Amino acid sequence: MNARAIAIQVLSRVRATDAYLNVVLDTMLSESPPADPRDAGLITELTYGATRRQLALDYAVTRFADRKLDALEDKVLAALRVGAYQIFYTRVPARAAVAETVQALKEVGLVRAAGFVNAILRKLASLPSQPLPPEGDLTEYLSVRESHPKWLVERWMRQFGRERAEAMLAANNQTPAVVIRANSAKVTRDALLEQFRETGLEVRPTAVSPVGIIMPPVGRLEDVYGYAEGLWQVQDEAAQLVGVYGDIPETARVLDACAAPGGKACHQAEKHEVVATDLHANKLRKIESEAKRLGLAARLKAEAHDASQPWPEEWGEFHAFLVDAPCSGLGTLRRHPELRYRRKPEDIGRLATLQRRILENCQEAVPPGGLLVYAVCTMEPQEGQDQVEMFLRSHPEWTAEPPVLHESVKLPLTQAYLRTLPGPENWDGFFAARLRKMY
Repeated sequence: MNARAIAIQVLSRVRATDAYLNVVLDTMLSESPPADPRDAGLITELTYGATRRQLALDYAVTRFADRKLDALEDKVLAALRVGAYQIFYTRVPARAAVAETVQALKEVGLVRAAGFVNAILRKLASLPSQPLPPEGDLTEYLSVRESHPKWLVERWMRQFGRERAEAMLAANNQTPAVVIRANSAKVTRDALLEQFRETGLEVRPTAVSPVGIIMPPVGRLEDVYGYAEGLWQVQDEAAQLVGVYGDIPETARVLDACAAPGGKACHQAEKHEVVATDLHANKLRKIESEAKRLGLAARLKAEAHDASQPWPEEWGEFHAFLVDAPCSGLGTLRRHPELRYRRKPEDIGRLATLQRRILENCQEAVPPGGLLVYAVCTMEPQEGQDQVEMFLRSHPEWTAEPPVLHESVKLPLTQAYLRTLPGPENWDGFFAARLRKMY
């Protein structure tokens, strides 16, 4: 199957099953590897690009489609998006984009729809420029141009102002660089940087995280130097900063209450004994295999448990809790572009209620003098700062306490809290609070 046909299959499966794009893509590439390895890059570009730009693509297609897009078969709509994405956002010649996409649709068994798709794509290819709404209605214009739902554009404009909101919207449509965290149990960042450079890789250190390295485009990560040896783990710089900001004493025993996919648990296990828990037992295997690859299996134990329910007494006492709570994920839209179309405003309140239950349960188990690091990968105050301040008001025995770090580490703090935003810094959006139980 050619690259465009696989891209159509991936997008149609994501739409049909509500699965995560990265999971479907990885599965399809392992089930039907393209004949030319370079095609994996094209498939990734087409699927992520068409998803990131979905509202803009649909806005253009709707001008020429004689039926509602929601009524179209999954593969037909996927083909229209893949074709339109190439026309408006890539250097692929328009004629080739149309012909190759129509051929791909035939390959996936929809010969009967080829004429319909061909006609629309040819009309799009003949346009002098990409159609967009008038700029007079700024929210509508930005919603379509940057492919984010209107409610989210309005929310971010209100919370962050126009300039920052536009930067966030634009950043979510960029392909993030691969960022890794040096496994300090085995190697220092400086030593790992040097080793990468000796292999010919043009790597550079992250701007703020003292343990991060930004990789060039490398293809299959499993083939990169140091992966098999467990010298590093993939983790966005903002997620690394949560671990740095936590500044948990090395003698502390740590419970990671919502550990999947395991990056923060493994980060802590470089220096601490960690029990990593998750509600979904099937997600624990990935955490365990990563801990084994990194040489951390002796320090990290994975257990299935609901973080909103009391902890088993037989697990013993923990000096620090890491609560990377279930959240709206609105800080990770560049990595999970499909999420922006699935989230609804009411999800934020629903998730905030769950976060509060988990916080309340975890704080009970923290001994006096212990720490609780609360983190969410979203910029929403209701899930972040408002959540924490409401907790502190109802628990006078707790206080927010910033870390005491080496003067070379300059974290993006707002009051005592860690906050990162999508934008030119190339971060995911995170909020974290470091809380101390005083008595």
